Amino acid sequence: MSIKNFCFSLISGILLGLSWPTYGFSFLIFVSFVPILYLEKKIRNRSLKLVFFYSYISFFLWNLIATWWLIYASVFGMLFAVLVNSFLMAIVFTLYSFVSRRVDEKLSIIYFTTSWIVFEKFHLYWDFSWPWLNLGNVFSENIHWIQWYEYSGSFGGSLWVLIVNFLFLYFLINYLSIKKPNPILFSAAVLTISVPIIISLLIYKKEYESIDKIDVSILQPNVDPYNDKYNQTNFSVLSNFKSWVTKDIGTNKLFLAPETYFSESPGYSIDNFTNNEFTKSLNSFLIENNSQLLSGIQFFKLYEKKELKTETSNFIRNNLWIDVYNSSFFMSKENLPQIYHKSKLVVGVENMPFKKFLEPLVGNTLIDLGGSVLSRATQSKREVFLTDQGAKIAPLICYESVYGEYITDYIRNGAQVLAIITNDGWWNESQGYKQHLSYAKLRAIETRKNVVRSANTGSSAVINLKGEIIKKLDYGVKGYINHQIELNNYLTFYVKYGDLIYRLSLFFFSFILLFSITRKKNKYNFKKNLA
Repeated sequence: MSIKNFCFSLISGILLGLSWPTYGFSFLIFVSFVPILYLEKKIRNRSLKLVFFYSYISFFLWNLIATWWLIYASVFGMLFAVLVNSFLMAIVFTLYSFVSRRVDEKLSIIYFTTSWIVFEKFHLYWDFSWPWLNLGNVFSENIHWIQWYEYSGSFGGSLWVLIVNFLFLYFLINYLSIKKPNPILFSAAVLTISVPIIISLLIYKKEYESIDKIDVSILQPNVDPYNDKYNQTNFSVLSNFKSWVTKDIGTNKLFLAPETYFSESPGYSIDNFTNNEFTKSLNSFLIENNSQLLSGIQFFKLYEKKELKTETSNFIRNNLWIDVYNSSFFMSKENLPQIYHKSKLVVGVENMPFKKFLEPLVGNTLIDLGGSVLSRATQSKREVFLTDQGAKIAPLICYESVYGEYITDYIRNGAQVLAIITNDGWWNESQGYKQHLSYAKLRAIETRKNVVRSANTGSSAVINLKGEIIKKLDYGVKGYINHQIELNNYLTFYVKYGDLIYRLSLFFFSFILLFSITRKKNKYNFKKNLA
């Protein structure tokens, strides 16, 4: 193993990690891939195993620096996420090296760019979904650079990053070859960075018309999720809620409470929720105070016949299965309770990946982070809650706020504002909750919807449709935010057409991969030596 090559690998990993929000320097992302791409060109002819080894080091460092905070929730979960995600990234990179041996230089560049985007999309949908490090997320703290996400979504950011890295790569290669900087290549790289930023600044000036406003109180109860939250009964939480509202927050508004605010496990039977004593007591309080509530809660549904159970059902005992839901509900004086079930679940905590195959082998083994450790059920439709005033609210639960195209379904179903409820207390005061909040800005820009966000321990916030945080509560404090949130019916290009960049990438990726498989090694590329 060459020390020089090892250093290239380390530099890429460190640059990728240091570029990541919220403490990072986003501009570093534009050169972060250059060292490992340069190293790949040097060793391409020697061994794919070396390409995998060096790229794995880079991606391991990136994952570790950016997501080490997962250790607060689970040491195993952190190690699994870092090791497996690094492995997948290294596989994508090694396949690029393989394909590059068989196609010309231009096709190899297109292949790597499109294969990375296809990989990111894949990471949004498979059972081990973990899109936290999708490249487009890196600009979440630089919202003035990416206002054009309303057209491209975050994949536009991924494409931008990869193109600029290749331009700087060839600038470096040219400089090392002739010992003189190439002004054309350097200018092209600088322009490719600056032009999208200029376009973004122009878009930023655009005004978006609102159709109405609603008064919202965003609650941050700050209950320790490890020691206190799941030891409460729903009636004790309801009693505290009533007292907090009448003595401090005030009435005549819509209250937004965090994920599993009513945390008693396994919660209430979904079939009897409308008529139980808890619901009657809450409904009476809301009517009395001319108020409405959107909150997190847990539900369950029992099945006493095998024929009735679903694919997500958990076996309890003979002839008894249960579906458990991490849900939100909306209650008001004029409507029956409206319910939505979280449908993007946290792997290993709420969802057993490949359950049909793994459950017979290992049982229903999940990481215990409070509440029930049974795997959760989901729903197919993106529900929109209707308030008494006719406002339409998208109820996003925690992890769902990381999924761009997924959220566009709420908007196409009529949502006029995004309401995120979450519990980020698992990660303590780390980059975890900060990154999660920061990513919500991307969803505001992509959909041009204002965002209200209630987090159990923080940070609760109001984000405008340009991705700016206009009100926020600090982490680890109990409090609330009163705000008049604007509603709109605007449909962005991204909401209408989704991830077009991915679909184009999939076409080129598939074509070039098939072409490379059926072709012999490209002798011209194979003979290049950059050492």
